[in-house]
Amino acid sequence: MSAFAAWLDRYFRLSERGTTPRTEGIAGVVTFLTMAYIIAVNPLVLKDAGLPVEATVAATCLAAAVPTLLMGLWANWPLALAPGMGLNALVTFGVVKGLGVPWQTAMGMVFVEGVLILLLVAIGAREAVLRAIPLSLRTAIGVGIGLFITFIGLQNAGIVVRSEATMVQTGSFTEPGPLVAALGLVLTVALMVRRVPGALLLGILATTALAGVATAAGWASLLSPPRALVAAPDFSTFGQLDVVGALSLKLAALTFAFLMSDFFDTMGTVVAIGRQANLVSESGEIPNLKRVLLVDSLGAAWGGVCGASSVTSYVESAAGVGEGGRTGLTATVTGLLFLAAMFLAPLVAVLPREATAPALVVVGFLMLGSIREIDFDRVEEAFPAFVTLVSIPLTFSIADGIALGFLTYVVLALARGRARDVPALLWIVAALFALSLAL
Repeated sequence: MSAFAAWLDRYFRLSERGTTPRTEGIAGVVTFLTMAYIIAVNPLVLKDAGLPVEATVAATCLAAAVPTLLMGLWANWPLALAPGMGLNALVTFGVVKGLGVPWQTAMGMVFVEGVLILLLVAIGAREAVLRAIPLSLRTAIGVGIGLFITFIGLQNAGIVVRSEATMVQTGSFTEPGPLVAALGLVLTVALMVRRVPGALLLGILATTALAGVATAAGWASLLSPPRALVAAPDFSTFGQLDVVGALSLKLAALTFAFLMSDFFDTMGTVVAIGRQANLVSESGEIPNLKRVLLVDSLGAAWGGVCGASSVTSYVESAAGVGEGGRTGLTATVTGLLFLAAMFLAPLVAVLPREATAPALVVVGFLMLGSIREIDFDRVEEAFPAFVTLVSIPLTFSIADGIALGFLTYVVLALARGRARDVPALLWIVAALFALSLAL
């Protein structure tokens, strides 16, 4: 064993966790390939909020790289982070388009949310809040955001279009855009069925190639050639957040929505990855949990500083763990690859909406899987969850969907004469939601 390999073994405790530098390296690459779709998808989601695509590519990579490296080098966990799907949609459609505020203010809200979560971790309140909110509502938030993301993907593909009579209708598959997106979706799912690492990224690349063929054949104008293959990163969105504007009372509900979504996503992801990597003890203890949660909280605030939306722990890290990743060396490799990807902004900028639409639909599908955790035999639990998960896509508002679900839960508790069974903290949350809807 070389001196460097010996140092890696000691620092990351490789032998103790039954792994090797080679295994960890492969796992880090697989994690990156599985997550790399966010480099293409995040800029196109935030483009509708007014952020420049190439600058957002660099911001996305930097926002992912720093906390992922910190997770690997400090927390020693095989867990990677990046701007979260659903959270970026909330920035674009809930804040910028929904309320008409500048994207700089939206990033200020992301920063404030990250700081609030950091404070909750520091005082040990994160676990208390988690225990106060029923599993059904926690689950419904993720499912509802998954449906929301799917709807956005189908719109970007042209498969679902506006209708004056019925609000929405099916697009025309004789048009090149919807047809290319549909073929890309079939191909992406086929790759997933075959368990090909990086299926989402490969699906994006393959759909882009189809768009290029359609353009070259003169059938459509879906793709333009890049101005260059690589370029120096554009950091023009870095540090442009407006924290003062984000503290406006009218934005409190959406800031809380950021916090809620990020808050519960992370806890579920940490437990799932910890169990898969055999890092959870028989008594349920999770090693370095405080550091893991601190890194995740810092990542959320860091995403706002970069101008890339809130950064959160990615359940796609399970792909790297499935390849044998057990330590922070896996995350370190992934973080380094995100740094290298900053120079590929010109290539990402030419990706058409049709190419990333399949990835949005598939991510929505993956988020839907947790619906099985809702006990539909208990109406008092299931109906508020139902209200939450349908309200998010149908109102086109994540914050309103969460608010309506929480309020339904406490109203049903009152109706059943079980108000005392609702934790005090949940009443406070519901009251804040009621106030935000009234305002």
